Amino acid sequence: MDNKNKIDRIQMGLLEEIADLHGVPEGAYNIRANGQLAGRNTTANIDIVTKTDKPGIDIIIKPNTKNESVHIPVVLSQTGLTDLVYNDFYIGENCDVTIIAGCGIHNGGEKKAQHDGIHTFYVGENSKLKYVEKHYGAGDGSGENVMNPTTIVHIANGGYMEMETVQIKGIDSTDRITKAELGDNATLIIKEKLMTHGKQYAKSEFEVNLNGENSSTNVISRAVAKEDSKQLFVSKINGNNMCAGHSECDAIIMDNAKISAIPEITANNLEAQLIHEAAIGKIAGEQIIKLMTLGLTEEEAEAEIVNGFLK
Repeated sequence: MDNKNKIDRIQMGLLEEIADLHGVPEGAYNIRANGQLAGRNTTANIDIVTKTDKPGIDIIIKPNTKNESVHIPVVLSQTGLTDLVYNDFYIGENCDVTIIAGCGIHNGGEKKAQHDGIHTFYVGENSKLKYVEKHYGAGDGSGENVMNPTTIVHIANGGYMEMETVQIKGIDSTDRITKAELGDNATLIIKEKLMTHGKQYAKSEFEVNLNGENSSTNVISRAVAKEDSKQLFVSKINGNNMCAGHSECDAIIMDNAKISAIPEITANNLEAQLIHEAAIGKIAGEQIIKLMTLGLTEEEAEAEIVNGFLK
């Protein structure tokens, strides 16, 4: 284990929120705090190497690695800090691994705190990857919390990737970009959960190119916009071979919020089967009334419905 900087109480609280860490994680990990390495551990099958040409790391997972995990959280507790990292993941053939990322910002000052992460995945043939990314913001300062994650995915023949992204609190502005290229018999599942409030803004943009024969994708977004917040959902699926693609955006709008959903599907092959769905609406009054008859206030009833929707 390589500890460069001690994690303080505020940063530890952020790690609990974004990665469920209550101490040193098992297996391989790389913890980044305020732009610096705060802790690292490698295993016999998973190596983590600091880049020499730009900020970030290379995560190299040996072929046939099974039932191992990598934690790579980032925390910021310094107002006015802008952090940029390039993390590349090389997953060998026949692997079955989990990668837990995420970023937490605690801004107690007046200046903007920002983290931009560019993550590129190379999923080897017949490998299975679960990738979890949580974003969280806190702090009683007036400065903005900004996160702009970019995820680039390359899945080789027979590969499988499930990607879960969660942002439900404290991020004032986010521009989330995901782009993917799939080979033969490759699968990509994306599950997004997003909630905004106040004057927050969130943009989610997905583009999946189904290049391989029998490749498939399912892009699912669940979103809630409250108060004066704004959201934009853009999903593009390009069927370039015999393939199957599905895109679904389901959103709840509340108060004075605004949500736009722009699904796009393009079939460039006669055997491409593509579907898109989008629905935006308010909470049904009968749902609230039903919960209020059980003793909940209107506010509590709304909270229960939103929590259930984002589960």
